[in-house]
Amino acid sequence: MTKAELIDRVAGRGQLSRREATRAVEATLAVIEEELGAGGEVALSGFGRFHVSSRGARPGVNPRTGEEIWIEATSVPRFTAGTALKRAVRD
Repeated sequence: MTKAELIDRVAGRGQLSRREATRAVEATLAVIEEELGAGGEVALSGFGRFHVSSRGARPGVNPRTGEEIWIEATSVPRFTAGTALKRAVRD
């Protein structure tokens, strides 16, 4: 599903205009980005949890040259599915 398809489905399910659904989806994504950017987390009961995880520094290989490189430590976004979402996918 693309972002445009998500917006269409939200508009249909929420009985919103496409413009209202676009603003709602954009606002939701912006809030999640802001919270993760600040190092926080967003937990949606039953759906899942968006959080920030640390990835440690490690050696790697440049695929183009084969040269060994050092990959610096970084923070990455993660998503952990909630029980209801896992059950919906499994069934």
